[in-house]
Amino acid sequence: MVRISNNLVGILNIVTLLLSIPIIGGGIWLSKQANTECEQFLDKPVIALGVFILLVSIAGLIGSCCKVSWLLWVYLLVMFLLILLLFCFTVFAFVVTNKGAGEAISERGYKEYRLGDYSNWLQKRVNNHWTKIRSCLVDSKICQKLLDSGSTPVEVFYKERLGALQSGCCKPSNDCKFEYSSPTNWTQTGTSTLNANPDCSVWSNDPNVLCYNCQSCKAGLLDNIKSDWKRVAVINVIFLVFLIIVYSIGCCAFRNNREDNSWKRYP
Repeated sequence: MVRISNNLVGILNIVTLLLSIPIIGGGIWLSKQANTECEQFLDKPVIALGVFILLVSIAGLIGSCCKVSWLLWVYLLVMFLLILLLFCFTVFAFVVTNKGAGEAISERGYKEYRLGDYSNWLQKRVNNHWTKIRSCLVDSKICQKLLDSGSTPVEVFYKERLGALQSGCCKPSNDCKFEYSSPTNWTQTGTSTLNANPDCSVWSNDPNVLCYNCQSCKAGLLDNIKSDWKRVAVINVIFLVFLIIVYSIGCCAFRNNREDNSWKRYP
C-alpha cells in the first residue's frame, strides 16, 4: 500500500521538476540575449540553479514513488544541506542590508546616497568589481531619461523623484553647489566647495562620464542591492518554510520505505 507521505513527496517533486524547466529555459534565453557583462553573468547561475532543482526533484520523485531508499536518503541529505545553506544566506542577507539609507535633502524630491553608510562587506565587493559594474551601468543607459529631458526647468528638476542610481550616478552631489544648466549639465561656481566631497572633482558633463566614477554612484547601486536582497531574504523565509515541510514529509516517506523493505525481507 502506497503511503500518503510518499504520494505527497512525489506530487511536490513533480511541481518543482516542472518549475525547473522554465528556469533552465530562462537561463538559456539570457545567454542568447546577453549584450553586456551585466547580463552575461546572470545566465550561468540561473541554468545551474535550474539543473540542480531538476536533479533533486528527479531523485525525490524516484525515491518516493519507486521506493528506492538510498536515492531518497541522498535526496533528504541534499535537502538538509539546502535548508542549512538557505538559512545561513537569509541571516547573512538581513545582517549586511541592515545599514544604509538615502539622505533626504531639503526642498529636493530625490535623496542623496553616501557610500560610507552601507555595510563594509558590500562596499568592498562593489569597489573590487567597479570597473565591470561601471561598464554595465553605462551600457544600461540609466541616465538616458535625464539626458533626453535637457530643457527641464531647475525648479521642476529639484522636485523629480529620482531613483537611487539616477541620483547617485547622473548628477553631482548637492554638496558641490554646482549651478544647474540641465539635468546632466552643471557648472562650477565660486561657491562650489570642491573639497567638501571628493565626488565634486570627479563629476563631468560628458554623457559617458557624468558621476559614474563617484562614490555616490556606488552608494546608489548598494541602495538598490540592499532593497533587492531584503526582498530576496523575505522570499527565502517563505521558501525555507516550504522546504522544511517537504523535508519532514520526505523523512516520513523514507521511514515508510525502510519499513516496507523490512517487511518484504522478513515476511
